[in-house]
Amino acid sequence: MLTVAEVLHSENQPQRTCIGCRKKGSRSELLRLVAEGSGSSAVLVDERRRMAGRGAWLHPSESCLALAVKRRAFGRALNGATGIAAVERRIKPGTSAAGTLWIPPVGTAQTVQPESGSEN
Repeated sequence: MLTVAEVLHSENQPQRTCIGCRKKGSRSELLRLVAEGSGSSAVLVDERRRMAGRGAWLHPSESCLALAVKRRAFGRALNGATGIAAVERRIKPGTSAAGTLWIPPVGTAQTVQPESGSEN
């Protein structure tokens, strides 16, 4: 059972639709995305939700990102914008600017020899 304060609070929250899963959610639980503009096709994450231009909304989860890519929702929602590297960096941990996983060079890794006691 919800209290009166919870009902009033939930009714006052603006609802937005995720471009990935198409489910509604409050503004506070979704990321706002905007096209970079100036002839670029890059999609930017609007952390403060104040950037100019048309916005699209996405749950900050890898599954919603994958669904949005599969459905080609970025291009439809943001007038042809397709460069989603900034969105991937924000959602997927461990990705570099190129969108690939960063793996340390082979020379920097230390190998550990097991102690068997017979080397003495």
